[in-house]
Parts: sequence; C-alpha cells; structure tokens
Amino acid sequence: MTWKVLAAGKPALHFARLGIEEYSRRLGGCSKFEIHFVKTGPRLAERMGELAKGCFRILLDERGKQFSSRAFASEIQTLQNRSISRCALMVGASDGWDDTARAGADMLWSLGPQTLQHELALLVALEQLYRAESILAGSPYHRD
Repeated sequence: MTWKVLAAGKPALHFARLGIEEYSRRLGGCSKFEIHFVKTGPRLAERMGELAKGCFRILLDERGKQFSSRAFASEIQTLQNRSISRCALMVGASDGWDDTARAGADMLWSLGPQTLQHELALLVALEQLYRAESILAGSPYHRD
C-alpha cells in the first residue's frame, strides 16, 4: 500500500513532532509512505483534495467508523484486495471537517469517542497505520 498522509499545519508540540517523525520513519520502512503538512486556512480541504487526487481518501473524523487494530488491518487488506493501492489519510485542523469535505471522502475513520488535539490524533493515526501494516506483514509488533 502507498500511503500519502496530509495533515493540517506543521506540528507545534515537540513531543508530538518526535512521535510523528518516528512513525513516519517506521512506515517508510514497511510501505511506500509520504507525509505533507498543508498550510491551514479557509481552503484547506480543497488543497488537501488536490494532493489526494487518485487516492482512496480516508478522513480522520469524529463521525467516522471506529475499528479495533485488527479490524483496521483487515479493512486495509480489503482495500488491497479491491486493487486499491494508494490511500490518502487526511487529518484536518482543530475545527475538524465540514460536510462538503466529509462527502468527498471514501471513508471516515474515528479513533474513538474522545476529542483529541489534532497533532495527537495524527500521531495516534500514524501508530495505528504502522500497527496495521505490521499485522498484515506478520510482524510481532502487535500482540493480542
């Protein structure tokens, strides 16, 4: 799977930035991976949409579907079985996504019912992507 992660703004929290760098490095070692920090502003969703052209679009959104780690890995496997090889994970700014952006997504993914600061949500999402890729690869990273 090729992952294109599109995130609103550059991370300001030092510890979140370090975690994002770590999981970006790990993902780059097991799949094709790139991350882009998109300038926030009134046309953020539009700019991200342009960068996500040709990709299956996954919006990180509080209204999305929640998955266990194994179920998320299974969802990725299902996409691969459907010959989807490029996914864009889109992480919005602190105000989240509007209805137009949600309507343009192929999937809405929620990390859970709690509200997370968007940089932390990005970090958790990257860890879950890495975990899913590890599960699919048969790596011992994930333990049940």
